[in-house]
Amino acid sequence: AVVSTQSTGDIKDLFQYITRYTPQQVELDHKLKPFIPDFIPAVGDIDAFITVPRPDGQVNKLGLACIDEPCAKQSDPTVLDLQIRAITKQSTARAMQVSSIENAEKNPKAIESWIKNISELHRQKPPPAVHYSKNMPDIDVLMQEWPTEMEDLLSRTKLPSAEMDCELGEYVDIICSILDIPIYQNRIHSLHLLFTLFSEFKNSQHFQKMNQLAGEEEPER
Repeated sequence: AVVSTQSTGDIKDLFQYITRYTPQQVELDHKLKPFIPDFIPAVGDIDAFITVPRPDGQVNKLGLACIDEPCAKQSDPTVLDLQIRAITKQSTARAMQVSSIENAEKNPKAIESWIKNISELHRQKPPPAVHYSKNMPDIDVLMQEWPTEMEDLLSRTKLPSAEMDCELGEYVDIICSILDIPIYQNRIHSLHLLFTLFSEFKNSQHFQKMNQLAGEEEPER
């Protein structure tokens, strides 16, 4: 520290105690206690566990009896119920509460918010899944390259067309057998896998590029 020349003698003596002082090491007794918060499911932001208790002293059942949403912008209960139904796929478990907007012509923001929430709900809705009753091969396995002998055979001959003199069920069996798709008593699952395979090939960037190059190389007629 720099002492001014105008300081009094008492103040100069006071600065000497700065270098004379030696801090003491004090060991404080402490006890480790595990912090195990209660399981409180929340929607939106993470619960900071700073919920204000009820003034009447009763137990707060937020997260147990009803869903806790700590964020300031609360979700629409009807939209939230639709989201839960879409995720759990339970449409007839219980009756759904239908809400309405009072004086809708004077509250366009509420209508726009409802349309936006429903559009977001349909956009985030998980795609429908089909559970096969029998074992079916994976799409990646079906999309693997065929053996060279099969490729050479297809280059000389064409696949059976729909003009074959056979029943529809027999034609489905022929096509599925060529594509290594199992056929059981119910052909619906085999057809679903067949169209899924077709959709994967159609949306594949690799085959789209191949078709584009083949179209460019094709001579004009």
